[in-house]
Amino acid sequence: MPTFQYEAMDNTGLEIKDTIEADSEQEAQTLIREKGFFVTKIAEKGRRKKQATKGDAKVPAKAKKKAGGGGFSIGGVRPKQLTTFTRQLSTLQDAGLPILRSLRILEGQSKPGPLKASLIGVIEDVESGNTLSEAMAKQPKAFDNLYVNMVKAGEAGGALEIILQRLAEFKERAQSLKRKVQGAMVYPVAVITVATCIVGFIMYWIIPKFKEIFEDFGVELPGITVFLIETSDWVVNYWYLIPAIPIGFVLFIKIVKKNKTGAYIVDRISLKIPVLGSIISKATVARTCRTLGTLISSGVPILEALSIARDTSGNEVFRKAFDHIHASIREGESMAVPLKETRIVDDLVVNMVDVGEETGALDNMLYKVADVYDEEVSVLIEGLVNLLEPLMVVVLGLIVGFIVIALFMPLVKLLNELS
Repeated sequence: MPTFQYEAMDNTGLEIKDTIEADSEQEAQTLIREKGFFVTKIAEKGRRKKQATKGDAKVPAKAKKKAGGGGFSIGGVRPKQLTTFTRQLSTLQDAGLPILRSLRILEGQSKPGPLKASLIGVIEDVESGNTLSEAMAKQPKAFDNLYVNMVKAGEAGGALEIILQRLAEFKERAQSLKRKVQGAMVYPVAVITVATCIVGFIMYWIIPKFKEIFEDFGVELPGITVFLIETSDWVVNYWYLIPAIPIGFVLFIKIVKKNKTGAYIVDRISLKIPVLGSIISKATVARTCRTLGTLISSGVPILEALSIARDTSGNEVFRKAFDHIHASIREGESMAVPLKETRIVDDLVVNMVDVGEETGALDNMLYKVADVYDEEVSVLIEGLVNLLEPLMVVVLGLIVGFIVIALFMPLVKLLNELS
């Protein structure tokens, strides 16, 4: 009877390495699950080694060097590309095609770029005996920790096509929310850009002409006109600072966020910003809840799922909160109690998580929380855009009105003196 070497995790998140005898890999996985363990890696003892030796005898040295490396590419895979790939792969798997043939079909229709290069590497690794999750783990440009762990869970549970469908739905929802945010911000960004260009043109070209007129006639200028001319002089002399200041600010924030303490301070401040902070907070809660729900429903242990959700939060405040929840669950507490202690979510979320744990439907409750918060984020973004429109009109009107008054006051005085 073949012997299988496996790695698994128990309910407490403890890693276990052992061997088991079974007639097939599927039977071995069933026996391991009956012990209450979650399989993360399994292989027949000695099989991979023999395959590698056999392959070395046939593969030339040049081909061997190329194997496993994939193609060369610069940059990462775009989220939209990865979402489409995931949906297509889930469809092919649902149709019953072997995984290697599915990957070759998708690699063949992909355009040259990071995704195609990563798929070449995945295909080579799968051909050499690696599992799909192991092969994807070697391509971090395309497949993140969440993606790899969900595929691993699908392989262990023998339901890869179902996991890929969930993963595709997860990524499609994330893309949908991202498109809503981008679409809502197009108008405000366009108006602000045009307004900045118009005001910049007036300050750089028009105000200096009026300055020459006032100097030629020797008119005594009021305070607001002096202030306008001095501002115009600064724009003419230091115009390059106008784009440099926002760019420098963004770079400074990125440098600060490289340090954990700095990142925590920046994220904490961003969550306190009116309206915008609420959008960031609710969007993060929606994303992490959907990630956690997807992982739990896929069979990933709660502790590992929390670690992955923490890494996908993108916010240091939430990362620290998840560390606290992770430590509390490891000590035997439920999820709702430490979640309430962190104060990063509303009581509604805490109560729904509590009910989910009691009824054994935590994944469904997390999905519902994510749906509610996604809707709230959409409403908040729409409200922010509606607020920005009249605000921009008022601010632009005040700027133009100030310029007109500052220029016409000395002109009126000059006309009175001439008459």
